[in-house]
Amino acid sequence: MKEAQVNSRSGFVMLSALLLLQLLLIAAVIFVMGPLKLVAILLAVVVFICWFGFYMVQPNQAAVLQLFGRYVGSDHQTGLRWANPFYSKQRVSLRVRNFESGKLKVNDHAGNPVEIAAVVVWKVVDSAEAVFEVEDYENFVSIQSEAALRFLASSYPYEAPDEHALSLRSNGQEIVELLKQEIQARLEKAGVEVLEARISHLAYAPEIASAMLQRQQARAVVMARQQLVEGAVGMVELALARLSEKELVQLDEERKAAMVSNLLVVLCGDHQVQPVVNAGSLY
Repeated sequence: MKEAQVNSRSGFVMLSALLLLQLLLIAAVIFVMGPLKLVAILLAVVVFICWFGFYMVQPNQAAVLQLFGRYVGSDHQTGLRWANPFYSKQRVSLRVRNFESGKLKVNDHAGNPVEIAAVVVWKVVDSAEAVFEVEDYENFVSIQSEAALRFLASSYPYEAPDEHALSLRSNGQEIVELLKQEIQARLEKAGVEVLEARISHLAYAPEIASAMLQRQQARAVVMARQQLVEGAVGMVELALARLSEKELVQLDEERKAAMVSNLLVVLCGDHQVQPVVNAGSLY
């Protein structure tokens, strides 16, 4: 069911008209006799019923009007309005709202338990669908947002096995865009538009957090060592090439091997190397 606009009357105009009619009918009931007095009483009852047609619409709000269970339309005109007094009026907020999920424990694509939470910014864009398509659209938004978040977290690993694969931790912008699309697809039928979706919390579950931290540290150490070795090898190559180019010293293969070993120890060691000066023999 799609939203339809309804034309309501200005409440201030109807207020003035009903006040004037009410005063005239009261005077007629008091001063008129005979059959006209009965007519005046009936008209006064009708005017009294018309007073129930007033309602208020605030900015960024819609009033959903129904007549005995049949949808008539939605009124977006702000201020004091008047419509058929037999219409039921249900107000629906069109303002932007936030929903923050709790910390959900989910197994990622690799089977590791992670904790994840998200903030969803949304608003109602179709008041008829929000009221008639779902039982409680606010509860529907919260449940479907958490379901979409669980589905997304289980579809991707926390850390990617290679640099080309998507992961929850490394590809934040792509993940939140996929999350927004997933939530929007679930909330489309409720007349809700998702303006933004952001992951507010992402971490390994406490039971494996320590082990995963050690693994990350070990991986960082290996990568640092690899880069250090590559740099050291390049420096050794440069040193040997410069010595040969300048012809400062002639080195055989055994001396070259010893020099390479000493340079690699100096360049790749964890601690600062203490130099040893060969002063020769005293005797």
